[in-house]
Amino acid sequence: MKTDATICICTFKRPQMLRSLLSELNDQKDCGYVFDVNVVDNDSLKSARGAVNELNGLVGYGIRYFCEEEKNIALCRNMAIKNAVGEFVVFIDDDEFPDAGWLGRLIDICKTQKVDGVLGPVLPSYDKNAPAWLKKSGLCDRKRFKTFTPINEPVFMRTGNVLLKRSIFTQGLIFDKRFGLSGGEDSDFFARALSQGYQFVWCDEAKVYEHVPKERCCAGYHIKRAFLRGALNARRSKSLLSAPVLKSAAAVTVYSLISPILFLSGRHHFMRYLVKSCDHWGRLLGVLGIEPVKDRSFMEKKNV
Repeated sequence: MKTDATICICTFKRPQMLRSLLSELNDQKDCGYVFDVNVVDNDSLKSARGAVNELNGLVGYGIRYFCEEEKNIALCRNMAIKNAVGEFVVFIDDDEFPDAGWLGRLIDICKTQKVDGVLGPVLPSYDKNAPAWLKKSGLCDRKRFKTFTPINEPVFMRTGNVLLKRSIFTQGLIFDKRFGLSGGEDSDFFARALSQGYQFVWCDEAKVYEHVPKERCCAGYHIKRAFLRGALNARRSKSLLSAPVLKSAAAVTVYSLISPILFLSGRHHFMRYLVKSCDHWGRLLGVLGIEPVKDRSFMEKKNV
């Protein structure tokens, strides 16, 4: 039987979340398309293999297990793609779970719109003990678009919820391993895909939800992540006088001036703009060769 889509999951020391996602994907089997799943484990100790072995045969789709022993998310993505067999390649993260009609909506939009890929929203799923300031701040929210909107800015393009034609990768377009530890491999990939003429649209009905664990409910996590984003953006800024760098310099000046007002207006307001300021500080420091946060190690959450 022809496989329409291969769902790719890259995972690192989160066997319980992987097990939950593989179970959730069973709800996609009535979407009208045939799919299978590639799991790529980035843990050299193969901590994900048990979850795969446990569920393979119990769910209504096939699961293939691979291990990329070199710690590098870009290499994981490339391994998943290399071993995909479906007409479409679909990425979802191991700490996410989809709506019941998710896969069918992505494929339908890609076929009817005759595009090379479809992106969908990733919505936060908070623990009951998540602080109110975090929910109100919007720090875990991501920009959404109307369905069918063309997406042509890499800053809005991620691999947490995306369907791509597998034929894209037969033309030599892959993820750059130089971004494998720092992150940013997805926006770099989409920037190159757009420059080669590939077209992508949005499907707002193809929702997935991302768990927000307690480690991400503290201010320090979001500040570090902002500095890392800024550093990655700085690597694309060629000059101290480039427009993005000048914009960041203006932004940190304004945010510094209004910070007392933001502090008095509530923690959620203050944190939202503090994180924005750290994004810009990360860019400014980065163009000077200073990177307070160099990789995503602070984001790792093990054995959950």
